[in-house]
Amino acid sequence: MDLILRYNSPAPDSEEGWEKYSMPIGNSAMGGNVFGGVDCGRIQITENSLENPGHLGGLNSFADLLFRFPHEFETAEHYERGLDIGRAVAFVRYEHGGIRAEREVFASYPDRALVGRIRTSAPVSFRIEAQIPFLTEEEGREKRGEVTSEGSTITLSGVMGAYRVRFEGQLRAFVSGGGSVRAENGGLSVEGATETTFVFCCGTNYELRPEVFLESDPGKKLRDFDPHDKVTALTEAAASKTYDELKQRHIEDYTALFGRVTLELGETDVPEKTTDALIADYGKGEKSRYLEALYFQFGRYLLISSSRPGCLPANLQGVWNCHDRSPWGSGYWHNINVQMNYWPAFSTNLAETFDAYRDFNLAFRPAAEKYARQYIKETVPENYTDEPGGCGWTIGTGSYAYTISGPGGHSGPGTGGLTSKLFWEAYAFTGSRDVLEDVTYPALLSMAKHLLRVVRDYDGLYLSVFSASPEQIICNNWTNPVQYYHTVGCAFDQQMIRENGLDLLRCAEALGEENIPAEDRPVFEELRRQIDRYDPVQVGWSGQIKEYREEKYYGEVGEYRHRHISELVGLYPGTQITSATPAWLDAAKKTLDFRSDESTGWALAHRLNAWARTGDGNRAYKLYGNLIGLRTLPNLWDFHPPFQIDGNFGGTSGVAEMLLQSHENEIAPLACIPDAWSEGSYSGLAARGGFEVGAVWKNGCAERLTVKSLAGNVCRIRYRGIARAKIPFPHKAVGADRIEFATEAGKTYVVEGIPAWEKKPVPASLKADRSLRLTWEFPEPVAVWRAADSSPVYEKIADGVTGGSFLDTDFRFENAETVTYKITRASDAESAADGADPGAWVTLNHSTELERQRYRYLVRQLNAVCGGVDLPQLL
Repeated sequence: MDLILRYNSPAPDSEEGWEKYSMPIGNSAMGGNVFGGVDCGRIQITENSLENPGHLGGLNSFADLLFRFPHEFETAEHYERGLDIGRAVAFVRYEHGGIRAEREVFASYPDRALVGRIRTSAPVSFRIEAQIPFLTEEEGREKRGEVTSEGSTITLSGVMGAYRVRFEGQLRAFVSGGGSVRAENGGLSVEGATETTFVFCCGTNYELRPEVFLESDPGKKLRDFDPHDKVTALTEAAASKTYDELKQRHIEDYTALFGRVTLELGETDVPEKTTDALIADYGKGEKSRYLEALYFQFGRYLLISSSRPGCLPANLQGVWNCHDRSPWGSGYWHNINVQMNYWPAFSTNLAETFDAYRDFNLAFRPAAEKYARQYIKETVPENYTDEPGGCGWTIGTGSYAYTISGPGGHSGPGTGGLTSKLFWEAYAFTGSRDVLEDVTYPALLSMAKHLLRVVRDYDGLYLSVFSASPEQIICNNWTNPVQYYHTVGCAFDQQMIRENGLDLLRCAEALGEENIPAEDRPVFEELRRQIDRYDPVQVGWSGQIKEYREEKYYGEVGEYRHRHISELVGLYPGTQITSATPAWLDAAKKTLDFRSDESTGWALAHRLNAWARTGDGNRAYKLYGNLIGLRTLPNLWDFHPPFQIDGNFGGTSGVAEMLLQSHENEIAPLACIPDAWSEGSYSGLAARGGFEVGAVWKNGCAERLTVKSLAGNVCRIRYRGIARAKIPFPHKAVGADRIEFATEAGKTYVVEGIPAWEKKPVPASLKADRSLRLTWEFPEPVAVWRAADSSPVYEKIADGVTGGSFLDTDFRFENAETVTYKITRASDAESAADGADPGAWVTLNHSTELERQRYRYLVRQLNAVCGGVDLPQLL
C-alpha cells in the first residue's frame, strides 16, 4: 500500500505556508520543511539545540536553503509535489517551457545529512543560496552569523544567545552528466546542468551531558568549541557517496523501522484527490479509510524522523520550527506532552526511537535529583534525607534542551510517575532483560524513592502533600494572571504515585526477589506499606471519577471541559482502571462524556486513547474522526493550535490501542474496532511480553491472527470464541474466549478458523430514584448490578429480570454516599461474571435541591470565561 501525501501547488512562502502546507522531513539530527516552489524551492532547516532560554523564545530557526530557478508556477504544467512516507522521500515534479523537472529530497539518519537531487530533461542554470534567519542584537538573544561560499560549498556559521550556541551548516553541490558549479556572491551558481546533487549537514557545540542541566550560568553550559570540523567531516563523508548510494542507505535504514507495521482498512489505492482535499472533505463528513490509515502511519513517520539514538528527543514540535520565538519554546512538557510523544514508540514497534528520550533523561537526572531534594525539603521536610540519591529524582512540566524544572505551579509530583511509566513500557513491550536491569529498574526505583516521600499520612491514607491536576484553574474573571488550583491528593498525583509503585513491584517480580540488592529492600518495604493506601480512584455524585477528593459533583473545581483529562491517567496510560474494575471503568466513561469530544489536538488524542481503553470502538472512532477532521492541517500536522506534534503521536497511539491491547497481561486483538472498520488487516503491532501481532478481519470478526514471539514468554490471547478456532500448536483453553501457550523466541504462531459472531443489542438507558426503583426500556431479560460508593467492582443482585423494572430491597442507601446501578443482557455462557459487559448505568446520591441549585450556579460562574457550559446537561 503506497502511503503518499500529495498536493497540486507549492506551499506558500510564509509562516502559515510552513505550518499548513510544507512537507516535513527529518533525521532527528535536523528537520527540514520542503515548500516545493517552482521559482524558489525553499527548504527551512531546524536543529533542536539552537535554542535560547524559554522566556527568550526557546528554539530558533537554523537556516533557509533556497534554490532559485528561471521558472514560474503560473506557467508550469503538470505540477505535483508529495511526500512518500513509505520511503521518507519528498518530491516535486512539473514541466516548464517543454522541460521536465524533478526534485527529490530526504533526510538521512545514517549519513546525518539532508540530501537532494534536481534533474531536468534539458540543461538548466539556477542558483543555490543559504540564509541565517532572525539575526539580531537584542540583549540575551544576540544572533550573529555570516554566509560564505567557496568552490562548491556554502558555509553558514555564527553564535547565538545566552547559551552562546556556536552553529554551522554546510551545503555542497555537485553535478553529473555535464554542467558546472561555482561559488558566487555567497551562494552557488549551477550552470548548464541536467542533474545536480546537494548535501547539507549542520551542527552546534551542544553536548548532551549532565553539566548542561546542572550549570546555572547560561554562558557556561556549553564548552566553547567550533563545530566546523564536525560539520566538515559529515559533509565530506556524505559528498563522497553518489546520490543513489545515499538514497539506498537512507531507505534501508528508514524502512527497517517503518516497514515493521502495516495497516489496511479496506481502501488501499492512493486516492485521486490531493491530501488537503481529503482532509477538507473528511471534516465535512466524507470519510476516507485511506486517510485514516495514512494518518496512523504518518505519526510513525514523524517519530522516526524526529527521535533517533544520538540525537535530542522529539519536543513539542518534534524537530520542526520556523519561528524566532517558537510556541512554548519548543520545550519538553512533562505533564502529558512529551509522554504522548512516546506512546506509539512501543505499541507501533518503534522502541528504538525511545532511546533519544532515555539518554536525555539520563543526562538531566542528576539535576532532577537536585530538584527532588529541594522539593522534599521545602514541601515535606519531615521526609527529607541527605543520603545521596535518597530523595530520588523528579521532573516538572517545563523542560528544555538546557534546563529542567521540578513539580509545582500547575502540576503536582505525579508528572514523575507519568514519565517513569515510559521506562516501564520500554521493558514491558520488549521483554529485554538488559532493558529491565539497566534502564527500567533504576528509573522506577529512584522515582519511588521520591514519590514515597511526597506523601503524608492523613487519617490512614497516604496523600500527596502538594497536589495539582495539570493546568486546571480557578476559572473566573477575578484571576489575572491565571491562578492554578492547589490541593492535597488529587487523582492525577495519587494515580501516578501508585502506578510507579505497581510498576516497580512488577520489576521486582521480573528480576526475582532474590536479585534485589540489599540496599534497595527498604524501599520495597515502605512501598508495600503504602501501596494500598493511596486511594487513587474515587467516584463522585455525578458518577464521575473525581478529579479532586473535595469535589462532590463533576466540575465543582476548575474548568468543566478542560483539555487535560488528568483524573483518568489511571485509565491511560496507566493500568489501574481496567475491565477488572468495571465500576471504575463506567465512571471513567461518564467522566469522558462530561469532558466532551471537542478540545485541542493533543487533548482529543488523549481522549481517543482513553475511549479505546474502555472498549467502545464507535466512540473511539468518533474521537479519531474529530482529530482528523477538526484538528489536522493540510500537511497532516496536528493543530493544537498552533502546530504541536504530540497530537499526531497520540492519534497514532490511539489507533494502535483500538487495534490491539495488552495492558491486562493478555493480548487482545481488535479490542476496540468500530463498525466503520468492518474489514481490514494489520501486521507487526507490538504487544507487551515481547510479541508482534497481526490480524485479518471481515464483517468485524477476526479471520486470522498471527503472533511472533520475540522473547519466548508464555502467550495469552483473549478474543471472542478463540477456543473453538483452528489452533495447530499445543495450547490451553481458558474458557471460550482465552487461550494460552508456551512460545519459542523467533517463532510465529497462527490462529485461523475463528468462529464469526454478531453483536447483540444491549440496554441503552436506565433510570433510578431514591426508592431504589430501576426502570428501563429493553425487550430482553437483563442482569442487575450494584456498586456502592467508590467500589471498583459490581455485585450482581438479580438476573433474568423482565418487565423493565426492578426494586432493590436489600441495600441500605443511607449507609452509602452514592450507589451505581447497571443493567446488562441477562447472563449466559458468554457473559462476564463481574458486570464488565456493555450496558446502561446510573448513579444516585443524597443531594438536596438546594445543593443542586448551588451547583448549577457554581459551574456557570466558574466557566463564564472558559467557553461556558450547557446548563441542562449538568444534572
